[in-house]
Parts: sequence; structure tokens; C-alpha cells
Amino acid sequence: MGEQGSDGGSRTAGAARTAAAGTGASASAAKKAAPAKKAAARKPAGAKKAAAKKTPGATKPAAKKAPGATKPAAKKTPAAKSSAPLKKAPAPRKQVVAPKKATASVPAAPAKTVAAHPQGESRTALVRRARRINRELAEVYPYAHPELDFENPFQLVVATVLSAQTTDLRVNQTTPALFAKYPTPEDLAAANPEEVEEILRPTGFFRAKTKSVIGLSKALVEQFGGEVPGRLEDLVKLPGVGRKTAFVVLGNAFGRPGITVDTHFQRLVRRWKWTDETDPDKIEAAVGALFPKSDWTDLSHHVIWHGRRICHARKPACGACPIAPLCPAYGEGETDPEKAKKLLKYEKAGQPGQRLKPPQAYLDAGGRAAPPLGAG
Repeated sequence: MGEQGSDGGSRTAGAARTAAAGTGASASAAKKAAPAKKAAARKPAGAKKAAAKKTPGATKPAAKKAPGATKPAAKKTPAAKSSAPLKKAPAPRKQVVAPKKATASVPAAPAKTVAAHPQGESRTALVRRARRINRELAEVYPYAHPELDFENPFQLVVATVLSAQTTDLRVNQTTPALFAKYPTPEDLAAANPEEVEEILRPTGFFRAKTKSVIGLSKALVEQFGGEVPGRLEDLVKLPGVGRKTAFVVLGNAFGRPGITVDTHFQRLVRRWKWTDETDPDKIEAAVGALFPKSDWTDLSHHVIWHGRRICHARKPACGACPIAPLCPAYGEGETDPEKAKKLLKYEKAGQPGQRLKPPQAYLDAGGRAAPPLGAG
């Protein structure tokens, strides 16, 4: 019992010390609260009214919790302020990135190229339409052929050089006299330039053409043994011979496929929206990509024949055009069928063609040979 009393006494003493400590804590809390009350007194009236609305009983607990609550509040407040910009930061980044993605996908070169074709035509649709046009023209001109008279590669290369800036008809009317006097490259290479000029005068630019045909004849004799080469890289080395002339010779004298990009060909493929290129070499590459290589030579004939007979430069005969439904440029010319018929040329108008000695197939199809020079 005595030990219990002693223990109880010790507990009482401990309680007293705890109470004393509590009193000291209250006193210190009161001292700390005093500045807070002064700060509260400095607050505006609106703040006091807002504080007055709080329940009275909550005042004392608030005073006790104030010291402990003040520090966490101070710690949380900076965290809240620092976290706020982090949450808002992604928003402006998204707004900046979105336009970059959009603009990156907009400038697509193929899309612009496709949009240039009629009604947003795709590449596949373009190929199909181009090949269908060629098939239609093959039915209209089954007898299409080179419209220069020639009997061998030498005559063809010379005639093609002379056809610059004039018609095939005028060349065909001029070359018989030239080849009768100078039948071989050796003969033309040794010719008197003044005599050649007189023969070539009807073709226009006769001095320049005389220089070219004599020059290429000398090159054939000196470099190729008097024979016309059958390779593109060799032909274009000859004076006055470019890619167009070379492909005419390769396709029609050697049977090697080639595209002849003359003025008619350039005009029509642009009207048909096969390409927007203006450089002959680029036109050749663009159109060649639409067709198999085996079609290139006949394709050239079909397009050139159509350009000479129906799809003219100044006034196309749209009302008489067999491929009008496939043509994006329909309406640029005369659309009235009766008026359009009056614009047709050569055999389509019942008139002679350009060759003095055309192939038999042309004559069988109703074509007429051109008259010789001076025949009226």
C-alpha cells in the first residue's frame, strides 16, 4: 500500500509539472498570438466582418492550432504557387506545337501537282485518261506516220533538220532536188554552200540550214564512216541535231522508241493536263512516265497528227474533236459541230496531206498525196 501511495504521489507530481508546462505553453501562445491580434486589428473592416461571421467557439481552438497550422500553411502556399505555373505551362506549348504540325503537313508537293489536274485527278486517274486518249487517237489515225518523205536514215535526219521553222510539206517539196544532186553524206559534205543555199531557200533560214546539213554530213563522214549512228548520244553530237530530231530518226529509221516533242506535242499535252512543264526535255520525261516505252513512237505520231488536223493552236475544232469528253480544255475553240468541221485540215477536210510519197496505208484510208513544188 505504501508503495502504491508513493507511486500515486509521484504521478500527481508529474501531473502538476505537466500542468505547469501547459500553463507556460499557454502563456507563450498568448504572447505569440498578441502580434497576430494586432495584425488582425489592422485589417480592413470587411475582413473583420468576415471574421465576425465565424462561430465564437472556434476562436480558442483556432488560437491553439494557429502556431502549428501557420507553418504548414506557409509551406503549402509556395508549393501551390509553384505548381500552378507547371500545370498551366503545357497549355501554351500545345498551342504552339499544333500550328507547326499543321503547316508541316500542308506543303506537300505531290498534292499540289495532283490538284493541278482536272477535278483533283489522281496519278492513277491521269495515267488511265492519258492512255485512253492515245487509244482513241489510234482509232482516229490508224495510218499515222512520219510526215517527212525519206528513203533512208540519212535523208530523214537531213529532212528533220530542215523542218525547223517550216512545214513538213515545204520540206517534202524541197528535198527531192537536194537528194537528187547530193544523194550521200560524202556528196553533201563536199557541196558548194551557195548551191545548197539556193536549193534550200524555200524552207526559210536557208543559210543556217545549209551550214547545218553540210556540217552534219562532214561529221557523218569523218566520225561514223558515212553512216547515221543509231544511238541517241551519237546523234545529238551532229550539227543541228537535238533530242527531238534524234528521236524522230531513232523511232522511224531504226525502230527504237522515242518521244518527239515538237510544238504540236507541247501544246496538246499541256491542254490535256498531262504535264505543266514547258521545257521540252522535262515534257519528254513527264509524258514518257505515263506510257510504256513501246508506245512512245506511235504516241508521238498520234498527238502530232491530232494537233495538225483538229486541235490547232489558235482555234481548236472542239466541236469536231473525237476526244472532247476526255479533254480538260474543251471549249477553248469552236464547239459548234458544223462550224468546227470547217476548221479541219488535210485528209479530215478532204485536202491533200503533207507527203508527196505517203505510205500505202494512208492512201488506202482515203488520204491524198501532196503536190510537188510549183504544181499549184
